[in-house]
Formats: sequence, C-alpha cells, structure tokens
Amino acid sequence: MVPVTLAAIDSGLFRRVLRRHAAAVVVVTAPGPAGFTATSFTSVSLDPPLVSFCVSRTGSAWPAVSAAPLVAVHVLTADQEPVARIFATPGIDRFAAHEPLGTWHESPDGVPLLDGALAILICRVENQFEAGDHTIVVASPIDAAHHDDAEATPLVYHDGEYVALGQGASTGLL
Repeated sequence: MVPVTLAAIDSGLFRRVLRRHAAAVVVVTAPGPAGFTATSFTSVSLDPPLVSFCVSRTGSAWPAVSAAPLVAVHVLTADQEPVARIFATPGIDRFAAHEPLGTWHESPDGVPLLDGALAILICRVENQFEAGDHTIVVASPIDAAHHDDAEATPLVYHDGEYVALGQGASTGLL
C-alpha cells in the first residue's frame, strides 16, 4: 500500500510519473490564427456533449484561446508528428511553419482547421477554470468530421516521445 501524505510531490517527480501516462496528441486552434499542441484533451460528458483541454496561461496561444468563442480540436494521425512538433514550438508563427507540412483553412466562423487530421471537433467554449499555471477549458462540440481511412492511426505521446498507436491489439479478455 502506498502511504498517504498531505504534502504535494515535487514537480520533477510529478513530471516523471505523468510521462508514464500515454495520451492522444491534439492541436487546438482558435481564431487569430493561434494554436498549440496538447495531450490534456478528454471527453467530459455525453449528455450534453462536452470536452475539455488545458492551456498554459504563459503560452503564446493563450490570449487567442482565452478570448475565442469557438475553437477546433484536431486529433492528429501518426503521420502528423511534425505538425505536433511545430504547434509545440514556442516563439514561431506556427501556421506559417505548418504550410510545408499541410494545408489549413478557416471555417466560416474563422476557426483555423488543419487538413489531414484523424478527427476534428469544432467547439463552443462554455467555461474556463484556472488551475495552477493552466486554464481548463470546457467546450461543447457543435460540428465534427473524421478521417475516412480506417487504417489511419492516432499519434500518442508517451514517456517523452511521440509514438504511433500499435495495430492489432487484443479485443478479448483474459
């Protein structure tokens, strides 16, 4: 049994532990254009449909995301690792750097949409909650699209590296 303590763990141990958690890689975009790579995306509720993601308040995308009524969440394919790296790079024009890797366009509401994603959700921002140095954004999907290629695999972040989710996982129980 792990002993329970009331003190918080140090940030180094916290990072090492969280590196063991595999997470899907998404790029969140907002009008501006602005965008960032995240692994904090998750579904929150089915009724009503809600999703969430976390954004750093010190990141360059924060001003645009914090003011945006709509955002887009792009679930990246394994082939889009370079896109994940670009949108994770601070201090650059991420949309200009993205152009050689793929195209993007604006939705009728001005939300940047990256072509080639495994899935895209366009979401209305419902709530924002401060949490440490990040803000948790809760959003309601209002439109969605997904990749038609059944063989396309998602990009996953695990142990500090981008990896492709393996094919052929067992579907049965032991």
